[in-house]
Amino acid sequence: MVKYLDNNSGFRQWSANKDASKAPKSRLGGFLWWFILFLASWWLLSFWMAPKSTETAVTEEKTVVEDLSAVPVSEIKSDDISANVQGLRIYDVKLLKFAKNGSDSDVTVPVSLLSGEGAFAEVGFLAPGTTTPVATTVWKKDGDVFVWRNSNGVEYRRTIKVDGYVVTIEDAIKNSSGKEISIAPYAKIVRANDIPSSAGVYTGAITYANSDIERDDWHDLDKKSFAYSTTSGFVGFADQYWETIVSVDSLDQTLRVKKQDAKLYEADAIANAVSISAGETKTLTTNLFVGPREQSVLDAANDKIAGIDETIDYGWFWFLARPMLWALNGLNSIVMNYGVAIIILTILLRLVIWPLTRKSYTSMIAMQKMQPEMARIQKLYANDKARMQMEMMRLYQTHKTSPMSGCLPMLIQIPIFFALYKALLVSVQMRSAHFLWISDLAAMDPYFILPILMGLTMWLQQYLQTASTAKKEGNKNDPVAQTQKVMKWMPLIFTVMFAWMPAGLVLYWTVSNIFGIGQMYYIKKYAKK
Repeated sequence: MVKYLDNNSGFRQWSANKDASKAPKSRLGGFLWWFILFLASWWLLSFWMAPKSTETAVTEEKTVVEDLSAVPVSEIKSDDISANVQGLRIYDVKLLKFAKNGSDSDVTVPVSLLSGEGAFAEVGFLAPGTTTPVATTVWKKDGDVFVWRNSNGVEYRRTIKVDGYVVTIEDAIKNSSGKEISIAPYAKIVRANDIPSSAGVYTGAITYANSDIERDDWHDLDKKSFAYSTTSGFVGFADQYWETIVSVDSLDQTLRVKKQDAKLYEADAIANAVSISAGETKTLTTNLFVGPREQSVLDAANDKIAGIDETIDYGWFWFLARPMLWALNGLNSIVMNYGVAIIILTILLRLVIWPLTRKSYTSMIAMQKMQPEMARIQKLYANDKARMQMEMMRLYQTHKTSPMSGCLPMLIQIPIFFALYKALLVSVQMRSAHFLWISDLAAMDPYFILPILMGLTMWLQQYLQTASTAKKEGNKNDPVAQTQKVMKWMPLIFTVMFAWMPAGLVLYWTVSNIFGIGQMYYIKKYAKK
């Protein structure tokens, strides 16, 4: 029976016709479908991960509230920050060059960090066998130096200096007790998750341990605590635009981050004890950074807090995001507007990839002209797939084109897209950047004007690309026709997806579409000649 079927020409003909009835799959169409699914999944993930209410379930651990009413408050200040000092604690740090609301050119009410209820940074000591100052300890002030002496004859002299956004606490401990003592320095930051951030930006605890950055977001801290052992490092919290970092200048530390109670989170560093012989004085240094997540600022702070220049998360395409952010800031310094800077950067990027774009568009036009010959080959070799594929490859080689060449501009723009997305979100300057009706280029367009313009320009660009002889042939089984079915939904999908994205990113894509329309018009006109 098997032999009969194998030799039966009618069966073989039926099988061949069955295979031929299946439309050949388009690799380009499949790629575009996967690309759309990827973008849709990424957008949905960003939407679901958008910051929710900062209220969380109360844990069993309760915060001990100290009565600091007897501790006097003094102020430290520089050109960049001002802060309150109350005993061991520093709180209500104001960033004098950044406005809480509105443009940073008019800083009437500055951004304030560690200012919420129960928020502070504390630098203190642990010492078995001797008394150390605590949060409620009242220090005496001797000029710019805070002095406290315990009953055993151990004297603590604290000097606080401010350099940029780094507060340096130097504690000179003089041991006049007549015996050796051991003192372990510690520092901690306590605050709430009360600063809103955009989706797609990491926020939460940040730790630098063993030369590696460790990130534990707020949701992770709601579930469990984290501890890291390191020779040196730092610990603190990062928001979209600001971060508070503390670093104890001492070897062999334990860095911990945890949820303290229903609202407050704690990041602390505890170093190994330092031995101080009788009559000896040793100085312990702790650095506290409270400021913007601006790369130039962090680079300057890196001299005192090693590794802090690596705390900004630029994403997978950091090697593109950093130079793009540098270029945006440079262009803004010339044109004095970040919206105009984005437009200029977009045009420059399109000019850089112009050779590849031109090759892609030329290949697409060639593919359109090939449609009659492709249809003839599909019909002629419908029962011989191997021969049909061979003839198709020969046709592509003759016209020096490929069905995947049309993907080049989109493939190139994927890393640019994600790099610019990260650059816009982490840029402090973009936070209050105005452009026409948009008050914040790092936030969504409140009137959805840019997303609609982007969708219209994308549709027009697609129309110019697909207005071809393929439509006239009406062959629904060829790869180009299948690709057109996919492409016609992309403007609508992208319009919905981009509606909630940063306006600066939508501006980039819109200008890129307009420039692409001009390129397509030029190439088509050149092709006719």
